[in-house]
Amino acid sequence: MSITKESELVGMQKISEVVGTTLKLMREYAKVGMSTKELDEYGGSILKSYGAQSAPYATYGFPGYSCISVNKEAAHGIPSEKKILMEGDLINIDVSAELNGFWSDNGGSFVLGKDIHNHQPLVEASKNILQKAIQSIKGGVKIAEIGHLIETEARKSGFKVLKNLAGHGVGRSLHEKPENILNYRVKGNRERFQKNTTVAIETFISTTSSYAVELNDGWTLVGNRGGYATQHEQTILITDNAPVILTGCNGIWD
Repeated sequence: MSITKESELVGMQKISEVVGTTLKLMREYAKVGMSTKELDEYGGSILKSYGAQSAPYATYGFPGYSCISVNKEAAHGIPSEKKILMEGDLINIDVSAELNGFWSDNGGSFVLGKDIHNHQPLVEASKNILQKAIQSIKGGVKIAEIGHLIETEARKSGFKVLKNLAGHGVGRSLHEKPENILNYRVKGNRERFQKNTTVAIETFISTTSSYAVELNDGWTLVGNRGGYATQHEQTILITDNAPVILTGCNGIWD
């Protein structure tokens, strides 16, 4: 959305703090032996305590308050009592919500406990690439240039990007224009980031796959060639200089 007055900025700051805090607390709450349903219910209780509503549930009827993807699930994992977290699991939590007519979105991948499966290099690459991409965004920068940066940095790290998942505008709804802030360069895309707009920037970095495909449950996404994938996401306010990271309290870069 385009921020045109102080009240809109305050609204985006408030909901961004809510989703950022929820993500941080959920990451800290995750324990070996816990079901993803229990973790999701905990996140839902935090959102409710702020008076916020889950965006995927409200917008799409998603069966959970947050998307929790484990190991070979790339995105949109459904919280389940049958899915039990284990030592060394690669976990992604994506939290988005609405409060007082404003929407914000953030997410992060992490290794639970000891990194016995060597997922940490993928996690670090995803975090670092997102940080580098966001630092390069300001009003007037081409969206395609940021996609090129993300894919180039992924290749340097020995990884790929998922080409059919993307960041997006956010603010008065969960997904707004620009609708496809992709993780690679689309040469014909001349669209530029606009000053004073809020967008959710996401990295989707993978070990072997280039596309995400949907499972029969109608939600869960996995890589088309298997392997693992990580996602990190921040909602930001674009300026003429360095962007303001509205969801920075989530601590995904700590």
